[in-house]
Amino acid sequence: MTAATVTDPPAISPSVPRQLMHDSNYVLLGLPLALASFVVLLVGLALGLGLVVTVIGLPVLAGTLYAARGLADIERLRLTAVLGQARIRPDYRQPEPGAGAWRRIFMPIRDAQSWLDLAHGILKLIVSLLTFVVTVTWWAGTLLGCLYWAYDWALPQSPDNQGLNELLGLGDSPAARIGLNTAIGVFFLITLPMVVRGCARLQAGFARALLTGVAEMRNRITVLEEQKRAAVSAEAAALRRLERDIHDGPQQRLVRLAMDLSRARQQLATDPEAAGRTLDEAVTQTRDTLAELRALSRGIAPPILVDRGLPSALAALAGRGLVPVELRIDPALEVPGGRLDPAVESTAYFVVAEALTNVAKHSGATECAVAVTRHERRLAVGVTDDGHGGAHLAKGHGLAGIADRVRAAGGRLDVVSPAGGPTEVRAELPL
Repeated sequence: MTAATVTDPPAISPSVPRQLMHDSNYVLLGLPLALASFVVLLVGLALGLGLVVTVIGLPVLAGTLYAARGLADIERLRLTAVLGQARIRPDYRQPEPGAGAWRRIFMPIRDAQSWLDLAHGILKLIVSLLTFVVTVTWWAGTLLGCLYWAYDWALPQSPDNQGLNELLGLGDSPAARIGLNTAIGVFFLITLPMVVRGCARLQAGFARALLTGVAEMRNRITVLEEQKRAAVSAEAAALRRLERDIHDGPQQRLVRLAMDLSRARQQLATDPEAAGRTLDEAVTQTRDTLAELRALSRGIAPPILVDRGLPSALAALAGRGLVPVELRIDPALEVPGGRLDPAVESTAYFVVAEALTNVAKHSGATECAVAVTRHERRLAVGVTDDGHGGAHLAKGHGLAGIADRVRAAGGRLDVVSPAGGPTEVRAELPL
């Protein structure tokens, strides 16, 4: 069984009154749902177990588990308003292709999540009853206390009975009685959002533990496995590219350098002038080799990135670009103390460097724009060009390597490149 995440639109934090209404609705409606679930599932479970020795017992038990699954889906829908998180529904175990009717009917009995749904449907009555009583008490205290002045006149006042105001020594005047009850109502009103929120969180936490806890854990494991595979793929691609670049560049120059030095050694005795020219060529080869090694090191981890941070490294990268680059960096990244984690800086630099390389090689663009912005806990990196478009992750050209590198860092890469352009490569990295 693996987890399936159903992503809802990004939720905006509601105001206190709106959240109070959400939480109150969740708790108050939870009790009748819990009561109905308790009755249906407990009766079905009892019948199924009682008749398990007969042929009819197992179908009844399977039907009960299917009912528990439906009630669990209703609860998962209700959780989003309280927890403010994406709705997660487990992938229940499915029958194998070609399975018979009986095997399909009995499939829920073999599914662990179906039994967790059943346990939640039966046990949630305890939690729902507790949270319902507390929520109703606080709402009643708020309404009755704050509106006490409106109905005090209608309450019978017996001289033989002492009210709370008299026991506290506040006197038996209507003003003392109304003032005390109103103060109690204000106390309930002030604490109402916190208490109801706590009740809703308690009930939702219990539901989440049984209905989505295993699914979230499996989902997290799946994400980590994908990140691991992406990291391995990205590192392997980087290693292959480095080996190719070294073989095609510095290695060939070093071979030629060795040959030039050997020839110069032979020429020293017979033709010193020719030996001098050969040595001059060897010096030139040495300088070119050093230049290529520096270029390769800039592609891996440029010193300017380590020493001065991402903005300076991107500025140097844009200055070396074959296509004119407009660079826009979030000012928050350039102030002292605004540096990011080294792993995030390295990934962002890699995204821009590879994207600019693809622009120069494949896009036919005349200009390009690079934008790096920080949004709370995420870093957005965008590279846009005015080329002919048509870029896609499936087509390679380095984009697959960028996607693996971004995925390994826990981020997401999007490529928008319609035919005719423009092309936008956008990466979001967690901070």
